[in-house]
Amino acid sequence: MFTGIVAGTGIVKRIERIADLKVRIETPPDIGRIELGASIACDGVCLTSVNFGEDWFEVEVSDESLSKTRVSDWKLDSRINLERPLRVGDEIGGHIVSGHVDGVASVESAREDGGSLRMELAAPNELAKFIAPKGSVALNGVSLTVNEVRGKRFTVNLISHTRNVTNLGQARVGSNLNMEIDALARYVARILEGPR
Repeated sequence: MFTGIVAGTGIVKRIERIADLKVRIETPPDIGRIELGASIACDGVCLTSVNFGEDWFEVEVSDESLSKTRVSDWKLDSRINLERPLRVGDEIGGHIVSGHVDGVASVESAREDGGSLRMELAAPNELAKFIAPKGSVALNGVSLTVNEVRGKRFTVNLISHTRNVTNLGQARVGSNLNMEIDALARYVARILEGPR
């Protein structure tokens, strides 16, 4: 489990296709060493470290994860949002994030709004019903509050800190972002649907 509070960004240093996709990510000093077997959220995708060094770790990404996320868009030198898993007693500064990405949202517009960047995104049709005004959504692993919702479109604001510490500040119109809906919304919808 994660909280959507990104600790920093890593840099993609190697991409190999063997059976699955294998990616080496260089870590900034404040992240620390990612040991073998550790879970880490990479752009919101919960992945397992399969190899590591002093300032890097490697993950393997299955075809299932590639089909649901934008990991296949990663290139050499891409900045990747990183978050270590939640430990008992840690502060939950964002919202509960599982690292199980539901789909990809696309940036439809971005404009300055005071000191923030206001982004409008389009959710996949099947996920739109889970987005609610003042609810939470994770984009590339970053916990954000939804401003408005119109059909499958919704808006969020990125404060300057979020733009500087995460890779969301690099997003442009047409960019695709990993999207995880709020777990509470998922369970409420399931209860309302009833048994099938």
